[in-house]
Order: sequence, then structure tokens, then C-alpha cells
Amino acid sequence: MSSVVISGIQQIGIGVTDLKKSWKWYRKYFGMDIRVFEDAAVAHYMLPYTGGEPRERYAALALNLQGGGGFEIWQYTQRTPQPPKNEIQLGDLGIFCAKIRTRNIQKTYQYFKSEGLKLMGDLMIDPRGVWHFYLRDPNGNIFDIIEQEESWFKNENKHTGATYGVSIGCTDLDQSISFYKDILSYDQVLYKGEDTYADLQGLPLKEGKYKRAILTHSESRTGAFSQMFGPSEIELFESQDKEKNKIFEDRFWGDLGFIHLCFDITGMDALREQCEAKGFPFTVDSSTAQDGASFDMGEAAGFFSYIEDPDGALIEFVETHKVPIVKKLGLNLNLKTRKANKPLPKWMLKAFSFNRVKN
Repeated sequence: MSSVVISGIQQIGIGVTDLKKSWKWYRKYFGMDIRVFEDAAVAHYMLPYTGGEPRERYAALALNLQGGGGFEIWQYTQRTPQPPKNEIQLGDLGIFCAKIRTRNIQKTYQYFKSEGLKLMGDLMIDPRGVWHFYLRDPNGNIFDIIEQEESWFKNENKHTGATYGVSIGCTDLDQSISFYKDILSYDQVLYKGEDTYADLQGLPLKEGKYKRAILTHSESRTGAFSQMFGPSEIELFESQDKEKNKIFEDRFWGDLGFIHLCFDITGMDALREQCEAKGFPFTVDSSTAQDGASFDMGEAAGFFSYIEDPDGALIEFVETHKVPIVKKLGLNLNLKTRKANKPLPKWMLKAFSFNRVKN
């Protein structure tokens, strides 16, 4: 993918019923206190996933300057967002949980426990030897808190960084491994196996064994925001249960839960061709819809597009053209003239701290 640059996971989309209340919780416990944008608008181009009608929404993109991808916190304003029909179980098709990094798993676990958070079992070791634990947020979303000490962008003495990856349910493990390798360059398999796995016992599980794989990228990401987004991983689960429900079956994008996984990229035209050649064409494409014009997100602008993984999980791509650096001074960053694979200077990224939201 030489003409396409992937900077890393830009954000994970989270559908909620009360954006301000949810964001306050994410600020306190996951350090998501940098506002990139916050606006009310109509989702005109998501018609394949919103019942064929434009939908009004209120959304905010928040970051944690310790590193990792952000949260796009998303709330319908003219309809009641719908929960899944049944409790989501590991192995259901789609994004099951988001991964969040911490430097000190023991300290973070004890802090969350002292705060009365909904911890799902004890500290456990995953199959490749890494400590982690699961918890639910007040909306019922599951997060996998994983210990990773390297590649922190900035030390702000927070318990966690931001989005480090996701766990995704699939019908065919090998097929999904190929997808995430070929499209998103997750070419390194950290673990692959089949078992009942003691470290999953606090989760809502299906009966029997799971096939499981943990993927990462062997090459460091490049591009404007790569130093801040840092490394990431995708964990895949295939259950042996014949009944594999789709997490967003009969619901809309933007309903409650993890609605998409978004990657910051440059080279949208080349990526469109590559995805189509590999059998995963864009299902939403703002660039084509607007004849090559940037999509205006109020304080930010760029291209966005979507594809589906082999089981329908939504993967978003964003090519950022404009982003506010210091809003109070009206300073915006224009990325259209920069070299695609050149990281922004750290001092410039750290200037996002001027957009910090305090409780």
C-alpha cells in the first residue's frame, strides 16, 4: 500500500444516549479531555446504515494526549438510540470491546475498583503473556484494559492512554486475519490458537472453545498523527456456536455501542481502488459524493469513507485536511500540502492541550 499512508487508529465511534454525561465519565477514567471537534449536524451520507434517511446527531471527537486513538462520542438528537436486542456475547459479529492501554495494570485496577467501576473479573494474563482486565462503562460497553509500557506520547500522570485497538467477533478467523492484514497492514500475528481461555471468564460467553488471534503491525505507522496514535492491535474471536448474532442487526449506525473503528489515512483515491480490487468496496464515500470537495465538520474538514469487514463490522477511513490546533486563537492546521508520510512535530501535537476540557 505504498501510495496509502495509515497514521493509526484515529478513533472508535461510541453511540450513547447522553453525550455530555458519557464524555464526562470518559474524561475522568480514560483521560479523554482534548476536544478536537464538537458539533450538531445531519449525517447525510450514512444512508446505507441509517434506514435510508439523513439523521440529526450531536458528536464530539475527544483525545488523550498520553497517546492512542480517540473516542468519537455520538448521540442521535431526533430519535431514541436503540440497544442491542440481546446481551452481546463474545463471538457475536462486530466490535465487541475497545482496548485501552495502561502503564501500571495493578495501580489502574485498584483505582477503578476503589471508584466502584463495574469490573468484569480479576486481573488475568492473556495467551501471549500480557496482563489485562475487563470493565463495563455506565452505558454497558466493555473495555479491555491492557498493560503496555512502551511508546507513550506524553506523560500526564493519567491512569490510561486512549484507544489501543478492538476485539471483533468473526465467522472465519483466517478470513478475518487476511482482511486486517491486506487492508490495514496488521501483518504480525502475536497469538493464534483455540481454547476455552481462563482470562475470558468474566465476560458473557458462548459455550465451547474459541478460536482467537491477536494481530499487530510489524512496521511503525507513519503520517501526520502517527506519533500520537502510536501502535495498535486487533483481537479476533470465532466462537464454535452455530448462532452468531450480528451486534448491529436491525439497528442503525449511531445506535448504542461501538459503531465503527476509524483509521487516519492519506491517499483516499488510491485506497478506494485498493479496497475495491480486494473485494471490499467503499459503501460510503464523501469525496465522490461531493465531487472531491472536503467534508466540513465545523471545526475540522477532510474526506471520509467506510468499508465492511467480512462480517459487516464498519471500518471508517478519514483523510484529515483541516484540524483546529489552538481554538481560542483560531489556529488551524492545514494538512493538504504536507508530505503524507511525514509525522507532525511533537510540539505541534502537544499544542492540542490548549483544547483541554475540564470538568
